[in-house]
Amino acid sequence: MYFYALNICLSFVVALVLHEIGHFLAARACRISITQAGFGWGPKVCSRPVHDVEYILRLIPLGAYIRMDMAGLQRRRLSQQLFILFAGIAVNLALSAITWGTMFGAVNLALAIGNLLPLYQHDGWKIGMVICRRALGRRNSFVEWSFTISGALIGVAVLMGALFSV
Repeated sequence: MYFYALNICLSFVVALVLHEIGHFLAARACRISITQAGFGWGPKVCSRPVHDVEYILRLIPLGAYIRMDMAGLQRRRLSQQLFILFAGIAVNLALSAITWGTMFGAVNLALAIGNLLPLYQHDGWKIGMVICRRALGRRNSFVEWSFTISGALIGVAVLMGALFSV
């Protein structure tokens, strides 16, 4: 039982880190500056700057993130913005296919699908915002709030479906 839980936790952490490395490499390829790359949540344990990127280790070893120049990203062509935003999902899908039938493969598939949902501040939400703003030619509070609320409702529906199907 403990081995199974440890396998899930380690698979999740490694999948998250590789997901963020996908965003990192795509941003670098498109010459978007990255200011921070972090591992974990909570208080900062230590940090180290390397080539204009502050690498941060946080206390709780779950999660990872990349902080990039969002203004620079927003000035790029739509294709480059989508490339960077989809990069983490693509990494998880590729890892899922390569490791199909394992816990690591299942975790990567779940992470990819979860990131496609338009949940606030997840990749799917950011992709939706980029597309909405480009389609309208500007920001629109009503459309953005509607998209955000719909993502929350989809998330609640998925959660309820999962809970009641058990």
